Amino acid sequence: MDIKIHKLEYFKKWLILGIFIGIAAGVGALIFYYAIIYFQGLFLGRIAGTQLPSPVGEGNIPYVPGNYILIPVSILVGGLLSGLIVYKFAPEAEGHGTDAMIDSFHNKKGKIRSRVPIIKTIASAITIGSGGSAGREGPTAQITAGIGSFLSNIFRLDDNERRIAVLVGTGAGIGTIFKAPIGGALLAIEVPYKRDFETSALFPAIVASAIGYSIFGSIVGFQPIFGYYLSSFNPLNLPFYAVLGIACGIFAIFYVNIFYYIRRLFKSLKFSNYVKPMIGALFVGFIALIFPEVMGVGYGWVQILYNGNLNSLPTFGLPLLAILLLLPFAKILATSFSIGSGGSGGVFAPGIFIGASVGLLFGILFNHISPSIAVSVAPFVIIGSLAFMGAAGKIPISVLLMVTEMTGSLQLLPAAMIAVALSYLFSGNHTIYGSQVPTRSDSPAHYGEYNKPILANMIIGNLPLVDLSISQDSKVPEARKLIKTNRVSELPVISTNGDVRRVVGMVSSYDLHMAKSSTIKPIKKTSIDCIKKEASARSALKFMANNSITWAPVISGNNYIGCITLNTINNEYNKRLKESNSSL
Repeated sequence: MDIKIHKLEYFKKWLILGIFIGIAAGVGALIFYYAIIYFQGLFLGRIAGTQLPSPVGEGNIPYVPGNYILIPVSILVGGLLSGLIVYKFAPEAEGHGTDAMIDSFHNKKGKIRSRVPIIKTIASAITIGSGGSAGREGPTAQITAGIGSFLSNIFRLDDNERRIAVLVGTGAGIGTIFKAPIGGALLAIEVPYKRDFETSALFPAIVASAIGYSIFGSIVGFQPIFGYYLSSFNPLNLPFYAVLGIACGIFAIFYVNIFYYIRRLFKSLKFSNYVKPMIGALFVGFIALIFPEVMGVGYGWVQILYNGNLNSLPTFGLPLLAILLLLPFAKILATSFSIGSGGSGGVFAPGIFIGASVGLLFGILFNHISPSIAVSVAPFVIIGSLAFMGAAGKIPISVLLMVTEMTGSLQLLPAAMIAVALSYLFSGNHTIYGSQVPTRSDSPAHYGEYNKPILANMIIGNLPLVDLSISQDSKVPEARKLIKTNRVSELPVISTNGDVRRVVGMVSSYDLHMAKSSTIKPIKKTSIDCIKKEASARSALKFMANNSITWAPVISGNNYIGCITLNTINNEYNKRLKESNSSL
């Protein structure tokens, strides 16, 4: 009965907290969403007269090129302002916010300074609004995670509860801004790890994501981002989706490596951090002169690819096929320069665009191979985007749910399952979220929960052994000399039969001092246990304490192989203790 009451209190508590976090996430996502629109008008609109396209679920606004020569100016100004704001007031707000949230969860007890959500909102809205290649999910994750951390202080939650609140805020924010509340809630428990889930956050994440989505949708509408996918699913296309999944997994490795190479490059530059985002923005501006598709969040461009309106893509006289082939590479470079230079923005939305452009290329290829089967590129665009991010972000389950919410259909779910599984497999351990750890047992947040005590984890067979034994047929003076040499007061006594050596007893210095015989055999003690090589150091210490000695005979099967000493265990223990402390 007490357990049931305890569980009920847990759910009551997190239901209330989930509601509060969900309300804050919904409001925070709305502020960020409209801040991006405001700064797009302020920078791209006023400087270059450019209007970026938007997807069906956000008004379906067409692309207006404007004076594209001035686009680099807009992006440059945005990069400069973003860098100044971030590094002046909250340096931890630089880069892609989801990774900062993951780092806070694992290594900082979920603590995020209360100023971070405000700085992240302004800096990221400027980066994206000025034309920088960045997503809004990362900033939203850090903004709403910061709100979760702030509410934890108000409600006086402990460190573990604060970590959960941070994840709940993240899930609510992403589920809200993507209009994908189920996928957002699952992403919250999946994104901290490469191959595990933080299940304790699932219930409040569902509550908060539902609340945040309801608030956000009430203002901007509930239509899925890319509209409703109405075509029927053709199972004959599954082999095509499998190939696409493999390609996305391999391409995700390229994305991760390029992104972190450019990030390391900017870290090594001797320039001030204040101006590094401006330098990155300059490169993005030049890329955008040829590929304006790299600007902003990119969902409007994904909608164009999804609809197959390829003739509406700006080509500036270049062959359309050349633009399509180079587009994913251009987006990878633009995103790496925008965010890797220290700018503020997310990597999820750019990943969606990259995957969509890869999916488009394969959809066109498959149409040429088998036009009677692959009749539309739309499903390949969507599946490509999700398979790519499932691999690059190590979030395969989340994106599977997102496919149903972002397209308003279950039709593509089987294809997504095949493609995402293969992309995740072929991408290996490469992840765009560098703060992820493999499993819960690898997280400092769970230190001690999964790890055995050090002594219990030290296996005797893996430690250095010494041979302190003496044959039962040896002379007493020889035994006395061996005790003196090894600075022990007892020795294990063995009998040898061919290659087999068995422990048959123990002899002490006192026994040797009182000995009347010339050999060991008559004076040895006949009862002594042995430690198997598979035993732990803790078992060996217990053995030593019970027998009042500083060593333990070790056997493999029934064959004596040496002794483990108290000194050896102490040295190895101190070494491992130092290593575990340095990893915290």
